[in-house]
Amino acid sequence: MNVAATPRHGGFWSRLVALTRKEVRQLLRDRSNLAIGIALPALLILLFGYGISLDIDNAPIAIVLEDSSPTTLDVLEGLRLTTYVTPVYVGTMPEATRLMQAHEVDGILRVPSDFASRLAAGQGQLQLIVHGADASTARTIQGYVSGALAQWSLRNADSQGDLASTSDDAPFGTVVVQQRMWFNSANTSTWYLVPGLIVLIMTLVGAFLTSLVVAREWERGTLEALFVTPVRPLEILLAKLIPYFVVGMIGFAMCMVAARFLFHVPMEGSMWLLVLSSVLYMFVALGVGLLISSATKNQFIASQVALLTSFLPAMMLSGFLFDLNNVPTAVRVIGELLPATHFLDLIKTLMLAGNVWPIVVKDCAILAAYAVTLLTAARLVTRKRIA
Repeated sequence: MNVAATPRHGGFWSRLVALTRKEVRQLLRDRSNLAIGIALPALLILLFGYGISLDIDNAPIAIVLEDSSPTTLDVLEGLRLTTYVTPVYVGTMPEATRLMQAHEVDGILRVPSDFASRLAAGQGQLQLIVHGADASTARTIQGYVSGALAQWSLRNADSQGDLASTSDDAPFGTVVVQQRMWFNSANTSTWYLVPGLIVLIMTLVGAFLTSLVVAREWERGTLEALFVTPVRPLEILLAKLIPYFVVGMIGFAMCMVAARFLFHVPMEGSMWLLVLSSVLYMFVALGVGLLISSATKNQFIASQVALLTSFLPAMMLSGFLFDLNNVPTAVRVIGELLPATHFLDLIKTLMLAGNVWPIVVKDCAILAAYAVTLLTAARLVTRKRIA
């Protein structure tokens, strides 16, 4: 039956409300959608916040103490005071090697028998061996151990400075580097993971779940029933968009509550700008899902396409797991084309740095352009399919 020849009963809003009510009932009846839309975000929040960390704490380091003089113990005092490494004292190098091979320790610090005498002569040397299976962890441990051992040099330089102040022949001063980290004063990876988690959850709800809605109608045969009704393609899309938009914003609200009260992530910028940018990205994700769902008629194909074109790229190529400055140019270009990359850049800036307007304006404009383009494309594809 031709939709154009069908008398149109009621107005736009009455039809939209009726369709939206149908979609909400269908969403509430489908427990799998609720599990993905509500339960999975809660699980991801707890997993990323408490279970996953890029920081290293209490890394076991075997110390082969061949020189146990007071000077040597004083140098190693910094290792005992830090929480990043845990000294494990062993008697011989073969024992330390056994622990390293069994991966019971992450590194070996060998103190030679003549360390104290060489140190008095200005040539004290230590040997540090780290487990190289994880290059990132190895570099981090090297930095922790070097920093802890450097505390003795700083204390020694301070004592020499005090003695030099009472002498006419003052030695050259020691250069001390004062380190400071901007935008993450707590130096915790949780502050870095939570913004990325917001991107993943909104992509999951917006693109993945929405990609199934029209395909499900085709598989169940219920879409043909709409052909004989006066509803328009735009009304169908809006009715399917509204419930999942609400679910996505619920996920965003859960992330923000967890960020504030569980992980104590700061909010340096405007909350209203953060909400606005999240709404823009939610429309982008919904546009991707509706476009995929309208172009396919099979839920399995739609779900696979959604994972390959939205969720996995958002995780791998947005800068969430890997710094885009350290990847090949071709991969970096692909990452810069993803809406998730700009949304992640935007929310990290707003949460950790503040209202940096050049970044805010640029990323919001890009997200708005993506949203308009994708929703328009979904509208055109849907009109060709069902009008």
